[in-house]
Amino acid sequence: MYREALTGADMAIADSAFMVLVWNMVARDSIRRLSGLKYLRALLLEQDVRHPGNTFWVMAGPASARKKLQWLQSEGIAVPTECVYEAPMYGDKIEDQELIDRLNKLRPRHVVVTIGGGTQERLGFYLKRHLDYLPAVHCIGAAIAFLSGDQVRIPLWADRLYLGWLFRCLSSPRRYIPRYWSAPQLIPLIWRYRDRLPIQRNAEQTLPRAGEPARR
Repeated sequence: MYREALTGADMAIADSAFMVLVWNMVARDSIRRLSGLKYLRALLLEQDVRHPGNTFWVMAGPASARKKLQWLQSEGIAVPTECVYEAPMYGDKIEDQELIDRLNKLRPRHVVVTIGGGTQERLGFYLKRHLDYLPAVHCIGAAIAFLSGDQVRIPLWADRLYLGWLFRCLSSPRRYIPRYWSAPQLIPLIWRYRDRLPIQRNAEQTLPRAGEPARR
């Protein structure tokens, strides 16, 4: 499902600094990284997104939602109560009729998904297939959490220098060091497949969450 969600997306950004560096070295290319933080900041400058009722926010839980909404308010963005949804813990198969019903009723122009990577992409694809209209679905993951204080704050200079991973590892070593330790697995995959999808050996196999170069 994760693989299907990636290939079914209308656009994917190259958010992984490590992936971009490896790709550019292997393919002798010049792809530029677009971080989730930079994307989110640009998105929130759009008047269409800032207008109350135009944007629907999918949050990870009550505590997380409270911090994010407080930060949005501090940025001058008012979010009506009905435009906030606290997502449940999704399993391997995503089904959320309550969310579908609310979106079909409210029909916001934008849906911003702020839950974890690997799940948010599948949820975005689920919405794309099941809604009776087509809003813009933005899967921004932890980007807003870095600004709201829900996760460790990452300064803009650190994001520009590809050092966000270091701040996360320092804030929670047990959680993030194992995650980033597995990143070198991307090197042989990129070397072998370049801009082609890796062979899917069975129906349960998915792409590594770090992703592959997005060219769509």
